[in-house]
Parts: sequence; structure tokens; C-alpha cells
Amino acid sequence: MKIYHKFLLYQNKLLKPYVRILLGLVEALTYLASLSLIVGVVYEHGFPLSIDEMANLQTLYKTVWIIFLIDVTLHISLEYRNTKKKYRRLAWILSGLLYLTLVPVIFHRPEEEGAILHIWEFLHGKFYHLLLLLVLSFLNLSNGLVRLLGRRTNPSLILAVSFMAIILIGAGLLMLPRCTVNGITWVDSLFTATSAVCVTGLVPVDVSTTFTTSGLVVIILLIQIGGLGVMTLTSFFAMFFMGNTSIYNQLVVRDMVSSNSLSSLLSTLLYILGFTLVIEGIGMVSIWFSIHGTLGMTLEGELGFAAFHSISAFCNAGFSTLSGNLGNPMVMTNHNWLFITVSLLIILGGIGFPILVNFKDIVLYHLRRFWKLIRTRKLDRHKMQHLYNLNTKIVLIMTFLLLLIGTLAIAAFEWNGSFVGMPVADKWTHAFFNAVCPRTAGFNSVDLTSLSVQTLLVYLFLMWVGGGSQSTAGGVKVNAFAVVVLNLVAVLRGTERVEVFGRELSYDSIRRSNATVVMSLGVLFIFVFTLSILEPGVPIMALTFECISALSTVGASLNLTPHLCDASKLLVSLLMFIGRVGLITLMLGIVKQKKNTKYRYPSDNIIIN
Repeated sequence: MKIYHKFLLYQNKLLKPYVRILLGLVEALTYLASLSLIVGVVYEHGFPLSIDEMANLQTLYKTVWIIFLIDVTLHISLEYRNTKKKYRRLAWILSGLLYLTLVPVIFHRPEEEGAILHIWEFLHGKFYHLLLLLVLSFLNLSNGLVRLLGRRTNPSLILAVSFMAIILIGAGLLMLPRCTVNGITWVDSLFTATSAVCVTGLVPVDVSTTFTTSGLVVIILLIQIGGLGVMTLTSFFAMFFMGNTSIYNQLVVRDMVSSNSLSSLLSTLLYILGFTLVIEGIGMVSIWFSIHGTLGMTLEGELGFAAFHSISAFCNAGFSTLSGNLGNPMVMTNHNWLFITVSLLIILGGIGFPILVNFKDIVLYHLRRFWKLIRTRKLDRHKMQHLYNLNTKIVLIMTFLLLLIGTLAIAAFEWNGSFVGMPVADKWTHAFFNAVCPRTAGFNSVDLTSLSVQTLLVYLFLMWVGGGSQSTAGGVKVNAFAVVVLNLVAVLRGTERVEVFGRELSYDSIRRSNATVVMSLGVLFIFVFTLSILEPGVPIMALTFECISALSTVGASLNLTPHLCDASKLLVSLLMFIGRVGLITLMLGIVKQKKNTKYRYPSDNIIIN
């Protein structure tokens, strides 16, 4: 018996390296098959196909199906213990559904009518096969992307490359014949895809007349992916379905989504997706009620309009299916609730997911206290302190102040200007709406070229500040702006520490905030200077407005975007990409990081003032 065990142990040590090599090759082949399947599906639905091309696609789908079967079978049979640890329950369910596709291969089609025949036909149908393979392909690619983090790859670089990959894929999809009415140039396609993924809203073409329904679906999917964040989606699917993530993976993703601990990481990702779907769903219903029976659309058209604008608003994208955006005459009168709903969606998307999670904790805390009061008939006198964390307080106060000042300023400057002739209620509604939109949404209800210089300056400031960190908004962020202002106040008062709400701000927060503001101003100067050379006949105000709008992922424009040359469009696309990924994140991915040293140089002072 001992000799037998020694033989098995020796055999295991001998074969294990070859098994790992084999599984590695199969995994690489599976990644290639996943990409090929997605490309095949896009090609099938984007181009008119001949009979031979359809036959080739069917061969591709069958090949991918065989590769997935081989991959799952080899992992289960050769490395069952590791696979059992890595796979979550849903991954096992998907594997079982994949094996069910073998039923029509093993068993002939039942001759008698009934439930068995329907099940056999469903398992044999293209819809079941293709949908299952697409889900498995997406999960496989998500898992591969997250596993890159386990190789100590720079997370900032992966984030930037992920956004770039989605942009290129989106640009390719928008160039498909079925996505546009009369075609689109590759520069305009790349610009639109970048604007959608970076949730900006700047477009060089009229969205409503250029893109078909398929094109609008592609745009709204790009907006949703860009709004949530590529790494948020891929990390969620990799952890929730596959479960094979290392501690390093989880630490990196935790920092990306601002989770409090590793134990709450998956729940944080679930909250982010849950908040998004719930808020967008409520927004869709509210928008539908506000436009039902007023735009001359069918029920399907109204629901599509409501869904598109709800997603676009919550993700702070600013895309609209109406010519002239929300300044279209069809919605300018008797649609105040539409503008209020869109404004609230923009605010909720722009304050940041950590604040929404904090709101959830506060609501649950009060519900538990209320339930305890009902159950015991005694009021709990021990209240939890600091229900609102410091980040929530700063974001809410800054957001309120910016919206209040912006609304009052725009109302004052445009009351007898662009708002002339409107009822009083409409004037205040549009003043509020136009104070919300510069904070990285990009919708507009009036022609921005009709606004006064003072209002445009207010727009520039609101666009540059932007929304909250870890949100769908852009800009330098209200968090960073508040820290810079608090640091300035501390300097003027001669205090060494920056304190607010009984808390001392960390040195790292102050450094990063100052760096963000300085880098933002530096990048804006470089791009405005470059565009002034490429567009010599354009006023500097229009160029500055365009650049701040792009960097802050706002989407507002003084009607300049369609008139830019191709080189300028590419530069503005790059600016949108920089604004969405984040200046600090992008530089961390590019600049080689210096290791912390054990020693310190003697300190010295630089003469200031």
C-alpha cells in the first residue's frame, strides 16, 4: 500500500506541471474564443450577410462552444479541488447549463409533442446557445482582466487601457452600417464613442438624425459602462460569478470603489449596481409620466426615450435623442417635471456612490431604531454619533452651495435675457436646471451662445469644479476643491493643521487635492494653447469653454464641436479620456513610482511672498 501511495505521489508531481501548462494553453484559447464570439455577434448584427458568411459564423459559434466545453471539462477533471475553491455557485450553474447543450447532440429529436419536445428544441435553439456563450465569454474576459491585477500590474494603467479598449470597440460598433443612417467618418465615430464612454456629451453630429435605433442602443450601453466604470463591472462579475480573486485583486478593487473593508467589498459592488438600476428605473418611470402623450410618440418610443434620458442623466452623460438636446421646442413648455427629474438624476449620479452607500446606512439605522421602538415601546436614547461621515458632509454642503449660488446667479443674469418670455415657474426651473447641468451633465435647455458673458463664466467655474469623487461626474471634484479652500483658509488663519467638523484632514488628502487642481489648470492651458493654433479663427472663450467641458466630462459647447477640424477633434477626444480616467490615475499609470526611502533630507524653507 505504501508503494502504491508513493507511486501516486510521484505521478502527481510528475504530471502536475504538464497539467498546468495544458490548462494555461486552454485558458488562452478560451480568451481568444471569447473575443472571436463577441466579434462574430457584432459582425452578424452590424452588416447584411450572405448565405456563405452566415454559414461561416455558425461554424465559428460551434467552434467556440466546443472550446468552452473542453475548458470546463478539463478544469473539473484535472484540477477539481482548485476549481471547487475558485468557482462560486453561479459559476457551477453556468457550467451545468453549458453541459445541457449536449442533450440535443446525445438524444434525437422527440417524435411526440409535449414538454420534452419543447425543452429539446429550446436547448437546441440558437438563442439559448448564443446567449449562454456570450455570458460565459463576458465572464471569462472579466475574470482575465481582474487576474491581471494579481500579477502586480499597475492598476491605474489597467484602468486607462480598459477605458481605451471600450472606446475603440464602441467606435467600431458605431461605424457599422446598421448603426447609422448614412454612415459616419472614423473621426466622428471615435469622438462620439469617447464622449459616450467618458460620459461627456460632446458630439460632432446630430445624434437624433445620424444614428439608428441600433446606434442609440450602442451609445446608451457605452454610457452605462463608462458611468459605472469598466473595472467596477468586471470586478463585480469576476468576484460574484467566478470568485477566484487574490487578496491583492481585492485590495486594488477596494481602493477603486472606496470600500471600507475586504469583507464588504462584494456588497459595495452590489450596492453600486443596485443603486444604479433602482435610481435609473425610478427616473425612467418619472420621465415617462412627464412626457406621456405629449411628444406624439408610440408607447414603445416613449419608454425608449425615458430609459435613454434616465441613464444619460444619472451617468451625467448629457446625450439626448432630441434635436437641439432638451432645448427642443417639444419639451420647452409644460415639461417642468421632466427638467426637475433629469436634474435630480444628475445630482444623485454626481454626488458619488460612497455618499449613496452612506445614505443607505443612515436609512437602515433609523429603520432599525423605529422597529425597536415599536417592538419594545421604549425609545433608544443611545444615538449613534457621526452618522454622516466627513466625505458625505463635505460633498453635500459643497453641492448645495454650488447649486444655490449657480441657480441664483443664472436667474439674475438671464431673467430678462435667454429666459425672457417664460412664466416665472419656468424661469426658476430652467435656472436650476442650467445650474445643475454644468456640473458635468451636458444637457441644455437654452442655446448656450445666447447666454451672457457673466453666465458663461459661472458655467466655466461650475464645469471646472464638477461633482463628487467616485461618481459618474467629472471635474476636479468638489472634494478636492473643498480641501484646497480649507487649506487656503488654514494658511490665512496661520494654523498648521487643516480642521473641519471636528476632524483633521490628512496630509495625503491635501497633497493630492493640490496636485489635482494644479494639474487640471496645467492641462487646460496646454490644450487651449494648442487648439488656438489649430483653430486660429475661433474666439478664445469658445476654445476655453470646449476644453473645460471636455476635461470635466460635461458636454456643454458653444456650438463649436461640429466645426472643429479632425486634429482638434482628436485632441478634444484625448482631453475627454484624460478627464474620465482622472489626471492623478493617468499619471500614476505613466510615471514610474519611486519607492519610499528610509532616510529624510534636512528640511528647508522656500521664500513665499
